[in-house]
Amino acid sequence: MSTSSTPGFLLLEDGTLFRGRLIGTVAPTVAEVVFTTGMTGYQETFSDPSFDGQIVVMTSPMIGNYGINGDDPESAKPQVAGIVIRELSSTYSNWRATGDLAGWLGAAQVPILADVDTRALTRHLRTAGSMRGVIAAGAAPDKDANASLAACPSMEGLDLASRVSTKAPYTWGDAKAPHHIVAYDFGIKRNILRLFEDHDCRITVVPSDMPAAQVLAMQPHGVFLSNGPGDPAAVTYAPGNIRVLAAARMPIFGICLGHQLIGVTFGARTVKMPYGHRGGNHPVRDIETGRILITSQNHGFAVEGNEQGIPGAPELVATHINCNDGSLEGLRHRTLPIFAVQFHPEAAPGPHDARPLFPQYLRTVAERSA
Repeated sequence: MSTSSTPGFLLLEDGTLFRGRLIGTVAPTVAEVVFTTGMTGYQETFSDPSFDGQIVVMTSPMIGNYGINGDDPESAKPQVAGIVIRELSSTYSNWRATGDLAGWLGAAQVPILADVDTRALTRHLRTAGSMRGVIAAGAAPDKDANASLAACPSMEGLDLASRVSTKAPYTWGDAKAPHHIVAYDFGIKRNILRLFEDHDCRITVVPSDMPAAQVLAMQPHGVFLSNGPGDPAAVTYAPGNIRVLAAARMPIFGICLGHQLIGVTFGARTVKMPYGHRGGNHPVRDIETGRILITSQNHGFAVEGNEQGIPGAPELVATHINCNDGSLEGLRHRTLPIFAVQFHPEAAPGPHDARPLFPQYLRTVAERSA
């Protein structure tokens, strides 16, 4: 395991300083600092494109104990800007492991700041909110670290989806599968594609800004709007495409950023949350059935709304509500075959309570196929 290190620190924009041991690149790394409550699944977390542009604090105290492998990544590379942890495991053990976490992140030039009091850091972020920060080498910030932090843009107003999206269409799954889904890639996770494939779908993944007319020309049976990073209000090219697809009565399913974009398309507003929802243990209530789902989540923005309605979007109705803070977790169109959820039913990592949403969507798709 590559564990060469140097003294390092995390400086937050409010001046709060956390010292630790820096493993990996020593160039100052700036990004929004967020925390996730997942106890396992760190490889899926670090490779989730929704974490692009973020330094991720792990609340689980030991990271790296089962190494990394070639099966679990949710994209082709680590997507996080950096990670902050309490303890990096000095060894790893798992029958699928092909290497160590530090080596995998180091090859992608992602810094690890270890030996940090992550409990205190998480409590601070919960109180003060997610904010920009810089990871750098040394015992204290110098002018370069301060200058890098000052130049870091706010997450509000950033279109990061176009940065992580595929640049050209590609296919996934059996070419002879009966259902054809076109997936807009705003930062799509591989397990979404795996689950569509498991449900007899072939998927064409397209760039985030592909015109709807080109999508309709592919004659899909349904359209999927993926998860992704950044501010949904900055993805200004998406609502027009969604409106065209909706007018064609195309079955549409959205997850995370896709959920937010459907909301914006039909008049809703999005807001930046104080510290967001990230982890695999978030309780959500299905309004219609009253059932509680334990869900995997990763988002810092939310659609304004509650169980009584969604302001500015009378055509939409709420379907799911967060049990902790009452925020909107799901919506559907009153008359069109369109629905979306803020959480991640594909999990990876996380519980599988919400996976039935895939067959629920595909029943609508099957009707169109017929």
